[in-house]
Amino acid sequence: MAPAAAIVVPVDKNWEFKQLDKEDAEFLPVSQFPTNVHLDLIHHKIIPDPFIGKNELDVQWVGEAQWVYKTTFKGQPVPEGAKAVLAFDGLDTFATVKVNGTTILETDNMFTPERVEVTGLLKEENELVISFDSAYLRGWKLVEKYPEHKWGVWNGDNSRLAVRKAQYHWGWDWGPALLTCGPWRPINLEIYETRLADLSFDSTISENLKSAGIKATAEVEGPGGKVKFELSLDGEQVGSQTADANGSGSVTVSFHLDNPSLWYPFRYGEQPLYTLTATILSGDNEISSISKRIGLRRAELVQQPLLDQPGTSFFFRVNNIPIYCGGSDWIPADNFIPRITAQKYYEWISLIRDGNQFMVRVWGGGIYEEQAFYDACDELGVLVWQDFMFGCGNYPAWPELRKSIDREARENVKLLRHHPSIVIWAGNNEDYQYQESAGLTYDFENKDAESWLQTDFPARYIYEKILSDACAELIPSTFYHPGSPWGAGRDTHDATVGDIHQWNVWHGTQEKWQDFDKLSGRFVSEFGMQAFPDVKTIDAYLPLGKDDPDRYPQSSTVDFHNKADGHERRIALYLVENMRYAPDPLEQFVYSTQLMQAECLASAYRLWKRQWKGPGREYNAGALVWQINDCWPVTSWSIVDFYLRPKHAFYTVKREMAPVSAGITRKIHKHPRDKYTRVYIDTETKIEVWASNLTLEDLTVDVVLKAWDVTTGELTLEKKIAEGLVLPENRSTEVGALDVPVGEKGKGEENRIVVTAYIVQNGKQIARYVNWPEPLKYVHLQKPKELKVVLNDDATAVDISAEVPVKGVALECEDDAVKFDDNLVDIVPGEVVSIAVKGATKETKISTRYLGMI
Repeated sequence: MAPAAAIVVPVDKNWEFKQLDKEDAEFLPVSQFPTNVHLDLIHHKIIPDPFIGKNELDVQWVGEAQWVYKTTFKGQPVPEGAKAVLAFDGLDTFATVKVNGTTILETDNMFTPERVEVTGLLKEENELVISFDSAYLRGWKLVEKYPEHKWGVWNGDNSRLAVRKAQYHWGWDWGPALLTCGPWRPINLEIYETRLADLSFDSTISENLKSAGIKATAEVEGPGGKVKFELSLDGEQVGSQTADANGSGSVTVSFHLDNPSLWYPFRYGEQPLYTLTATILSGDNEISSISKRIGLRRAELVQQPLLDQPGTSFFFRVNNIPIYCGGSDWIPADNFIPRITAQKYYEWISLIRDGNQFMVRVWGGGIYEEQAFYDACDELGVLVWQDFMFGCGNYPAWPELRKSIDREARENVKLLRHHPSIVIWAGNNEDYQYQESAGLTYDFENKDAESWLQTDFPARYIYEKILSDACAELIPSTFYHPGSPWGAGRDTHDATVGDIHQWNVWHGTQEKWQDFDKLSGRFVSEFGMQAFPDVKTIDAYLPLGKDDPDRYPQSSTVDFHNKADGHERRIALYLVENMRYAPDPLEQFVYSTQLMQAECLASAYRLWKRQWKGPGREYNAGALVWQINDCWPVTSWSIVDFYLRPKHAFYTVKREMAPVSAGITRKIHKHPRDKYTRVYIDTETKIEVWASNLTLEDLTVDVVLKAWDVTTGELTLEKKIAEGLVLPENRSTEVGALDVPVGEKGKGEENRIVVTAYIVQNGKQIARYVNWPEPLKYVHLQKPKELKVVLNDDATAVDISAEVPVKGVALECEDDAVKFDDNLVDIVPGEVVSIAVKGATKETKISTRYLGMI
């Protein structure tokens, strides 16, 4: 008799929960499924929303309690020779699972899916009960069990290192401490005799991109049969093969494609996705099937000597195209992951793409993200840097934990390896930096892996053995990087190799952001500056909204919604160094912090992208800002807040990562007339001009400079400094240097002059950048007599103009449905800046804010 088709039945109905260690607790229906305990408690108003006010403090007891979830489900007929399996995609974290009173599973890893055969336990009506212990308390017991380990962390506490659970649940310097538990991913009942357990592929793209070889492998569980493999594109089959399983458990076939449709990062090409399907056949019957959408691309991480600087490059090349990876770092988009919808993931990745960000880094203190996240990256052409889930600490490595981590790594690599967007896996976030900070043992030249376990830095075995081996076996064509930052075993601050995290602006030595060109690296995978979120976001977390007595920047509630140590001093430092500001009203203070962040991050992108000089001179090949998003409403380093409201830095980063951009910096040169003098020194201020062309064609352009006296609006320069200049493809090109055009005022008045560079192609402006004297606090800004802000007749664009230079004009609208394509623009006399807008009508009220208006 032919085996019956495998069936999958979701176990997602009739779930109830209660506190397990409370005698009089009664079961209550869950709010959703999958779920976690905080979502269910909020739903029943047993706890207040932890995101409001200081409610986080009032719900800490939840993470130290025990909880139980239960449901009933109908049994399914199990044909002779078949089996019944309960598949748990994710249990958070210390769970004991019982079916009809029999314990079938105990878990201790949030990230690892589990499968348990329950054939002999099922009845017509079945009870499934899952009890969850406190991850926090269990973690501390494990810390006590291994006192010989040198425990230590940045963020959270030591107990998190002992628990394989999302590390940010212990709290971080941008997020609350909310220790969740529960069935956070789907649970299914599967009935089958034979099933496809996995479908994977490896592809080889010829160097000339004209052909592709695809080796597809299906893992078969149960008696063999024939496995049919089909490859299709846009609904049309491009290949089909059938092979016998022969009881080996693994079936592999090969496809060859001429002129394959290749997957590219957005802007550089399309994102075609083939569908690869494997089906077990018994005669004409389909027994089990798996389909995956795959992309074909040639992806490399290039680390090679540079022409005239020390060290090596660190750049990504996709389909032979070097990519300057401007982008951002990603944290989980909510503390309560089960409520993040596929649509919300798509909106986030769409925003990243709309912001001209080519790469997003999934940070190692969160989760291996949901398939919907990577699906969106595949569809929209956003590259993914994927960390393994370790961050900011000295992780232990006792034998059972090593086995758990090995399973975790392999299961999650298998779940995610078909996504073309993932181009690198990294072993951890900043654990090598923690090792350096704590003085732990690390001898890169020692390659005896077993000996690493005897040192006070046993986690090296995890990053350079367990994870490395898993990637080498399962994804040999995807680059594995032991950590972030990391470079050839050298000090993690070595800017000449690998990637670095540049935190000497904000943290560390608290350098000026104007000096980012001196703080570069081959690839900067973290850097950042804080800013307050949108005022509407602040009003949303204040218990009384706009009427709350704590509605001011230094209030205890607003401070509570910033988790970074020393944030008051650091925000004040960078504000007072750079601009005049006042704490009232709140709206203007929020604007000032967002202007500060926007100027800082734009400076980094502009100065580092200047160092993308072409083949052999990839001195900087990427900048990932910390961070794109938030997990709750908070003041943080994010450039888009929890409610997907962009801060102004989102727009300045977007402009810097445009296909073509201009750059200007000012350099002060001092020439003493005598080597001992302090008085007789000739000083000159030069402006240096460059252009960045990230397109794949050479551009012939003119470069025009205009300058104005900010106090009078007088035009002091209008000059074409380059005519018919060729900007070679995919690099930055120096244009020229000249004195600051001070006009009739003469030397010493450079701090009054605003300089604008225009890149013009065939008479059309294709890029523009306005350079201001810095620090801005010294500039005598003038209020325009008339700042014109005009919404056009069909409400699709806003035109802005003024008779004097105006710094940082921000468009604001109470209606969140109104979306601006750009914002925080600098205005100079004689031109109109037009900003596209969506969701507006002629009745839409748009207000403005700018530096110096108050």
